[in-house]
Amino acid sequence: MRTDLFPPIDPHRTGTLTRGLHRIYWEECGTPDGIPVVFLHGGPGAGASPTHRRFFDPSAYRIILFDQRGCGRSRPSAEVRDNSTQELIGDIEALRAELGVDRWLVFGGSWGSTLALAYGQAHPDRCLGFILRGIFLGRQTEIEWFLTGMRQIFPDAWQDFIAALPADAQGDLSWETLLAAYYRRLTHPDPAVHLPAAHAWSQFETRASTLLPAPDLPQEPNAATLAISRLEAHYFVHRIFLEDGQLLAQVGRIRRLPCTIVQGRYDIVCPAVSAYDLKQAWPEADLVMVPDAGHAALEPGIRAALVRATERYKLDLASLVAP
Repeated sequence: MRTDLFPPIDPHRTGTLTRGLHRIYWEECGTPDGIPVVFLHGGPGAGASPTHRRFFDPSAYRIILFDQRGCGRSRPSAEVRDNSTQELIGDIEALRAELGVDRWLVFGGSWGSTLALAYGQAHPDRCLGFILRGIFLGRQTEIEWFLTGMRQIFPDAWQDFIAALPADAQGDLSWETLLAAYYRRLTHPDPAVHLPAAHAWSQFETRASTLLPAPDLPQEPNAATLAISRLEAHYFVHRIFLEDGQLLAQVGRIRRLPCTIVQGRYDIVCPAVSAYDLKQAWPEADLVMVPDAGHAALEPGIRAALVRATERYKLDLASLVAP
């Protein structure tokens, strides 16, 4: 069975979905008559990339990607107004209707796994199944871990993270105070304030995302780093717009559907306990614990497991979408 990415592919159709003040970019690749799959990128705010198209066999899948509100090619960029989990769920469902998809496979990693679970639990009859990577359940403990817990493994990166704040903001370093201090700066209208904060936030996350040191740390703040840092802080401040533990409590709504969970054993950004907790709530799901990987989707073991999953679902789901 194939374990490497498929060759690069260009979209054969693109468009924009207008949702209030937001204009959502979407694209389609692969075969129009194939198994529909929607790719939910991470972040919040990371955006989709051409590499994400390559997890799927273009001769078998109708590959649909979009940039969530406020990031990537969607506009306005880094916008936190009208930007919540519930509104993103509405965008996914509106896109499904716009493209005439009856049911689709839902593929999401990191924050994309959060959104995939939330969407699936809201619209279970529109899902064929799930491929989830680097599980983030949106619980307060996970947010706290990101802001202060990762210090236990990456003390140097965390020290640089807090050093980017003014001295008067470095006294109380509880996770809530740290988050509030960053959110004030990331939402400040002056680029001289929000861009350095965005750069520090993005550097901190990137340095913790791979098992081995990342070779391509963001060197300068830009629109992409602002979108991901501002939107992540926005969602953290609002506790992901979900009740604590909601995604585990409502797994019963989707347990009848197939699910593959791919998790790096040494994922520091989204520790393996969340994938394990999801497996306990969803015993029918297939948990693939990659022994030599961290968080990033393109680490060799993670990448191989994801491609194996899409290849397996290609065979399992083909009869469900046959004309």
